[in-house]
Amino acid sequence: MDHTPLDSAKIFGGTATRDLAARIAAEGGQKLGEVTVSRFSDGEFQPSFEETVRGNVVFIVQSTMPPSDNLFELLLMVDAAKRASAKRIVAVMPYFGFARQDRKDKPRVSIGAKLVANMLTAAGVDRIMTMDLHADQIQGFFEVPVDHLFASSIFLPHIQAMKLPDLLMAAPDTGGTKRANAYAKHLGVDMAICYKQRKVANKVEKMTVIGDVAGKDVVLIDDMVDTAGTLTKAAAMMKEQGARTVRAMCTHAVLSGDACQRVQNSALEELIVTDTIPIPASHLQAAPKIKQLSVAQLFADVIQRVRHHESISSHFIIA
Repeated sequence: MDHTPLDSAKIFGGTATRDLAARIAAEGGQKLGEVTVSRFSDGEFQPSFEETVRGNVVFIVQSTMPPSDNLFELLLMVDAAKRASAKRIVAVMPYFGFARQDRKDKPRVSIGAKLVANMLTAAGVDRIMTMDLHADQIQGFFEVPVDHLFASSIFLPHIQAMKLPDLLMAAPDTGGTKRANAYAKHLGVDMAICYKQRKVANKVEKMTVIGDVAGKDVVLIDDMVDTAGTLTKAAAMMKEQGARTVRAMCTHAVLSGDACQRVQNSALEELIVTDTIPIPASHLQAAPKIKQLSVAQLFADVIQRVRHHESISSHFIIA
């Protein structure tokens, strides 16, 4: 019989991802905790827990995509829980914003991901739970444990269920080579790489394909889709070089600007994303090629394992 103590826990959701937080709580057989956000006329806001958290392990679910109010709301909620005598505070960040700023890639710029880590630590977090960081080394920016989950545990079964006759995994850029290679090795298939050159952020100047994609059912893998410029250009090049079908799987659906329209008008058969970032229903209606898979069950299970002090390594199908 397992005598491991079960920590009393409550799950709360920030404004940005309250629907996802509710699904995570429901998957774990819990009710989402009550939080209100008071707003002043000048735009200042103040979150408030409407139930006691004294002695509880508090899980606060909030993705930190723009605007930066989402990040600051998470910090305020962490501070409020600490001051309300929570036993431990876990920041559940399905999407970790500012993760692309993980190094100084030119003089006189900030390392935003490290700054966010410092702010979360200063606010009082005891643990971070997140998914598919833009760069794995961001885990090292924290002095508290980081549970870094991978969407591969959701995407891989979906790929296998599609039963594509001549599957080929592909990376839309050289930075995603490791990720695509891990999928290819796990599935026992070949891979291709798109090599792109940029002069400014979010604008691809030149792209070439490394690998034979003729007659293949290509699946592009990436951690996020922002403007969708790289993905759609990669899909077009794959088709030009004889690919039978091209799909894409991206964990975080940032989808800024005209991204949805770009995806819908592209050579992609479909773009499969998760719900770490909420997508407005109007966007999904305008771009039926975009399909969402939920991370709620995965996060709910990991939260239960953390409460029971159990290993979560079984979720790391591939890293």
